[in-house]
Amino acid sequence: MTPLRLSDRYGRVATDLRVSLTDRCNLRCTYCMPAEGLAWLPKPELLTDAEVIRLVGIAVTRLGVHEVRFTGGEPVLRPGLVEIVAATAALAPRPNISLTTNGIGLDRLAGPLVAAGLDRVNVSLDTLSAERFARLTHRDRHADVLRGLAAAASSGLAPVKINTVLMRGVNDDEAPALLRYALAHGYELRFIEQMPLDPGHIWSRERMVTAEEILAALEAEFTLLPDPAERGGAPAQTWLVSGHPGPPKVGVIASVTRPFCAACDRTRLTADGQVRTCLFSQRETDLRGLLRAGAPDDEIARAWATAMFGKAAGHGIDDPAFLQPARPMSAIGG
Repeated sequence: MTPLRLSDRYGRVATDLRVSLTDRCNLRCTYCMPAEGLAWLPKPELLTDAEVIRLVGIAVTRLGVHEVRFTGGEPVLRPGLVEIVAATAALAPRPNISLTTNGIGLDRLAGPLVAAGLDRVNVSLDTLSAERFARLTHRDRHADVLRGLAAAASSGLAPVKINTVLMRGVNDDEAPALLRYALAHGYELRFIEQMPLDPGHIWSRERMVTAEEILAALEAEFTLLPDPAERGGAPAQTWLVSGHPGPPKVGVIASVTRPFCAACDRTRLTADGQVRTCLFSQRETDLRGLLRAGAPDDEIARAWATAMFGKAAGHGIDDPAFLQPARPMSAIGG
């Protein structure tokens, strides 16, 4: 049987699956969630562990996915995370498995996750200041994040990547310091332009720190060389940091000012079983309903492939008619 592919009308093929395991989080980052939190998805609406594993299996064995990233909310809050990773690692062909996390709890889970088959981890860290971290996240957990980073590295996850969002007038002075920290600890730093995915829909281009500004701040202290490695569908454009062993890299994910939609290779599954073709999509395709109605794997795979065929050419942020998706980032998955 020839497997289906998650191809669209523009010749792109999705081989990278982002799976949100929960919309809950133990931080309240100002660009992601209000201080009082959000209304969480009711438990009956969430995919069960078995349903997550089945859908990931369909994506890998029938739809050509070979990269699986578990996200949230905060995926470490999912009680069955280790078991889900182990089941994913047992698939044939085995996909590359990664995790995006805020790092809290990673000090106790890094070892079990590596044993289960986790290959890589991205940890969100927007500041080196504990006081600033508390203001940004409404939680005093900075030390926990640093412990999580250290545990990930000592457990053999490589490379350990740091994801940073710079905000104007908040932490936009920290780009060089964050890179120095990453270089000193052997982490790879990724700056991410703030995207219009906040729950209050108050994002503005004027307040966003752009890739150009980030690179200018870094180049004031470092010599950055173009990375000769092929970028492919990777969201980050990367540079080598001259004069440091490794070779160390720093990247910028410039979704707004330097969109990479033409090379996008991602498909997304929300915690309640909806396929999203793009972070900014206004439409979703319900796979949970098919699962619970008893649909066979072939039918689910066809529904997934049909959804992806309708993927838009780009996210449309520059279109005057652009509307933010109803769901915020925490409910979509990174």
